[in-house]
Order: sequence, then structure tokens, then C-alpha cells
Amino acid sequence: MTLTPTLYKIVTETLWQDARAVGVFRGAAIDLTDGFIHFSTASQAVQTAALHFAGQTGLLLVAIDAAALGEKLIFEPSRGGDLFPHLYADLPLSAVLWEKPLPLDAEGKHIFPDLLP
Repeated sequence: MTLTPTLYKIVTETLWQDARAVGVFRGAAIDLTDGFIHFSTASQAVQTAALHFAGQTGLLLVAIDAAALGEKLIFEPSRGGDLFPHLYADLPLSAVLWEKPLPLDAEGKHIFPDLLP
């Protein structure tokens, strides 16, 4: 079930460079621990950054084509009962639509690209 056409992953530049080198993203430490890759929808991404990446530099926002992920993508209740996209597989880089830096503003909050709806 795809509830939204584009998903987002916040990831360190270093980890993403490693994924590019091998052609697949297997997940960040929390993903590996939980057994699935955590994504956010457009409406969830800013809060995800604030809660889990506050003040952190060297991040990228990666946009993913949800339709390319197939049946291994599952929307499950999480924060506040909201449905969050979880991928129970490695992320093929062929599903990536774009990647953009996620810098901090003067107050230490992440600046999201204008492309985020």
C-alpha cells in the first residue's frame, strides 16, 4: 500500500556515500536495529529532523519513489498514531529521486529544500 508517492530519508553524508559505493542503502544504525528502514512522509520529515537529528550537521534529505519499493514498504502506526513508512528490505538506489543537503539555520534548525511539499 502506497499512501504517498514520495518518501524521505534523513541520512548522514558519510553513510550515503557508502551506500552509493555499493549501490544499495542497507540502513542507518537505528534501521539495522529495528529491522526496517525508517522513512518519513513530507508532512513528517521536519518533525523527524527536530526529534532525531537536532543540531546535527552533515545530513542529506533523500527523496524516494514509494512506488518503486513494492510490497516490502509498509505504513505502520508510530509517533502519535501517525502512519510511518517502513521498508523491510534494502533500499535500491534506483528508487532515489534526488538528494539535497540539509543545512542548519542560525537557530540550529534544519533548512529543508523548497522541493519538499
